[in-house]
Amino acid sequence: MLYDAYELQRSMLAGASAMANFGAGLLQNPANPFAYFGGGPVLASALEVFAHAAASRGKPAFGLSHTEIDGKRVAVHEEIVLQKPFGQLKRFVREGVEGGPRLLIVAPMSGHFATLLRGTVERMLPFADVYVTDWRDAKLVPLSEGRFDLDDYVDYVVAFLEKIGPGAHVLAVCQPSVPVYAAAALMSADNHPCRPKTLTLMGGPIDTREAPTAVNTLATERPHAWFEQNVIATVPMLYPGAGRQVYPGFLQLAGFMSMNLGNHMISHWEMFKHLVQGDGESAEATMEFYDEYRSVSDMTAEFYLQTIDVVFQHHALPKGEMTHRGRPVDPGAITDIALLAIEGERDDISGLGQTKAALTLATNLPDAMKQYHMAKSVGHYGIFNGSKWRNRIAPVVEQWITAHDS
Repeated sequence: MLYDAYELQRSMLAGASAMANFGAGLLQNPANPFAYFGGGPVLASALEVFAHAAASRGKPAFGLSHTEIDGKRVAVHEEIVLQKPFGQLKRFVREGVEGGPRLLIVAPMSGHFATLLRGTVERMLPFADVYVTDWRDAKLVPLSEGRFDLDDYVDYVVAFLEKIGPGAHVLAVCQPSVPVYAAAALMSADNHPCRPKTLTLMGGPIDTREAPTAVNTLATERPHAWFEQNVIATVPMLYPGAGRQVYPGFLQLAGFMSMNLGNHMISHWEMFKHLVQGDGESAEATMEFYDEYRSVSDMTAEFYLQTIDVVFQHHALPKGEMTHRGRPVDPGAITDIALLAIEGERDDISGLGQTKAALTLATNLPDAMKQYHMAKSVGHYGIFNGSKWRNRIAPVVEQWITAHDS
């Protein structure tokens, strides 16, 4: 009933959003006298903020049509390299440009689409031949395609690296740090020819016992059965994945919004003031952020519940108890993959030390192949998006990849 109730509310809000948008346009029409005096501009701005907040959203586009290399504008187009039921490997082809490090950016499967990493991809395009894991919204995957859990995630990472070929580099952002680290350990144990040259982990929950955040506390203060009974829903009949058990994206969004509700309210208040003042450019920047932030996708119930159990409640990886299809995951098997751990000083999702733990666990990796970088005054989102990512963090990643690309 939870998902059905949400769909009913979403439909009602979509209609209200359309009406509010119409009203704002009417009040802003140059032919309308109220557009110039009285409460017209204020009411129009309020309606526009509401219309934007209540609008329905689907999967955003990356929209990266070009990049700049050595001062020259280079066209970019997307290419699907490998397609699987729950995700596809997408490549950003730089037309006329050959060579460069091949970089797989592993996007989180945590309620948002891979486009959340648009800024990450955009910044790395001048430097590397970029691939990204483009995960599919679970509500759109028919039941006939089977399950998808944490073990499958690891298998997908391995399959994507096999498709890219030997000598690739991997950048894992947030949640995928654990399955990507596990894949690296398994591939190293097998002496797999397609194991990556470097692995960069950014703001990931390798060991959530270090500096627990509100996210960690939420996952540990309730028993596993609570999550099964309270946050898992059934996809309704109007979607291709009807009948599939999922952790809905709208619940994940509600959780993230409630963690920083005050900041979100201030952002919308500022957007309202910008609109009243006629500063459309500033308001547009806020709208663009929330267009992405509110675009959410569902996760399969088995993936979500296994992640809660393995990563947050039992800390299986740092305790040496994680397995992949019954096989132990041993970080000690990593001997020739250069590891870079990056954390944000103000990260309220993955606390300081959680990602750094990956360096300690790789007991047989030479110290010269390990590096830690703590980004001062940077929160979780700022690790991989925004000016601090572009100017302070990305250069560290580029230098690390360049130093180990030969």
